[in-house]
Amino acid sequence: MVAKIFGELRAFLSLRNLQTRIFLVVLVAGFVPSVIMRYGILGNYEERSVQQRISTVQNQLMIVGNHLISNNYFNTKPEGYTSSVSRDVIDAELEMISNLYEGRVMIIDSGLKVLKDTYGLSEGKTIISEEVIKCFQGQVTSNYDREHGYIEMTTLITDASSDTGEIIAVMLTSISNESIMTNMEVLGRKALILESLMIVIITAMAIVLSVVMTRPFSRVSQAISEVKAGYREESISVPGYAETDHIVEAFNQLLKRMRALDNSRQEFVENVSHELKTPMAAIKVLADSLLAQRDAPAELYREFLEDIASEIDRENQIITDLLALVKMDKKAQELNIASLDMNDLVELILKRLRPIARKKDVEVVFESMRSVVAEVDEVKMTLIMTNLVENAIKYNKEHGRVRVELDADHQYFIFRVSDSGLGIPEDALAHIFERFYRVDKSHSREIGGTGLGLAITKSSVLMHRGSITVSSIEGEGTSFTVKIPLTYTAGSAALEKG
Repeated sequence: MVAKIFGELRAFLSLRNLQTRIFLVVLVAGFVPSVIMRYGILGNYEERSVQQRISTVQNQLMIVGNHLISNNYFNTKPEGYTSSVSRDVIDAELEMISNLYEGRVMIIDSGLKVLKDTYGLSEGKTIISEEVIKCFQGQVTSNYDREHGYIEMTTLITDASSDTGEIIAVMLTSISNESIMTNMEVLGRKALILESLMIVIITAMAIVLSVVMTRPFSRVSQAISEVKAGYREESISVPGYAETDHIVEAFNQLLKRMRALDNSRQEFVENVSHELKTPMAAIKVLADSLLAQRDAPAELYREFLEDIASEIDRENQIITDLLALVKMDKKAQELNIASLDMNDLVELILKRLRPIARKKDVEVVFESMRSVVAEVDEVKMTLIMTNLVENAIKYNKEHGRVRVELDADHQYFIFRVSDSGLGIPEDALAHIFERFYRVDKSHSREIGGTGLGLAITKSSVLMHRGSITVSSIEGEGTSFTVKIPLTYTAGSAALEKG
């Protein structure tokens, strides 16, 4: 039990596991936005707070600056002398701003001399600052230094009574950002709590979704395991996603094909056993008959021995065809490819088979559309053409006709054999290339067929990367069409059957 739990845990932690991948995708899809949201909220709050603080302080400083101008703070002439009361009031305003924002305010005249410093450290001194110089040039600046914890800004003090708006002085102000950072810490803690809660919820959702979304695949796997264990024979049906439907459909087709192959294998074994047993049984009966007759005449011995020899030849033919099929089933087998004139090859094969056709009074006609030269294995190609033409002759009607056609295009050559025989039933067309399959078993045995000829023919065609198709009308005749590439390429894919 423990081993099973650890095994499932290892499978879940494996990145090859679909459930793990769904879990990680959902988790990342939820976690990343929550982190971005937290930092986005804090960053946006900080930016807005700094801008608001700068705007508020600037407004207050501009008010103070107007007071400085209206009270002739910068005029040292007797007629424009500023009373000590007015100066004290203005200094009190500056001190209030400095204390309120935990900062420092300096008033600097056009000669870069510090007229007022709320810290009382730099009064009467000259200050050279880039921000101050830019401000005297009409460019008001503000700078937020988060690392050192302050906001620095410059404020223009201009004489509004003059037509040119002369810049009288500049206020250089530094204020603390401690209150902003304090608020950010509080907001950050709340955002972190919210983010943690979201992550917990997202993790739970990721686990649930990964389990729910992979459940149909688990059901498919369970159904396949039941078939594998032999608990069920029928096709499986697992409603779920379109993808699982495709998998189930493909598996059912594979299962159907495997059952067909299994049935074919069983039938093949039965047929081989029967085909090999029948000649042996006949030989045994003939031999026992001879042994039972001690004084049998020589003619009877001769007749029985001829029958025994015939049965031996039949069994030998079956074994030869079986060995040929076994050799063709080996993937490593190589073809002896050579460039051949197909017209000459067909003429040679028909010359050999015409005596058989004459015995049955079957007319064999050859029609060649053009001269065809192809890269083929001569032995295998002879086997293909001989089997098809010989079958067309043997399974034909008396006074029938066999038509052999040869044609080609730029890529393939086509070999077609049509006969005027009895035809093949429609339900048998799908099985005629199976080993030992016979449409009419009694008639096949009469003419000496083993039921392996078309299986051998199809194997030979496929070895040439070709295709073979059949069409038939019962009572009218059958036509076999072989299509093979003119140029043999060992690595090319086989053509589609049919």
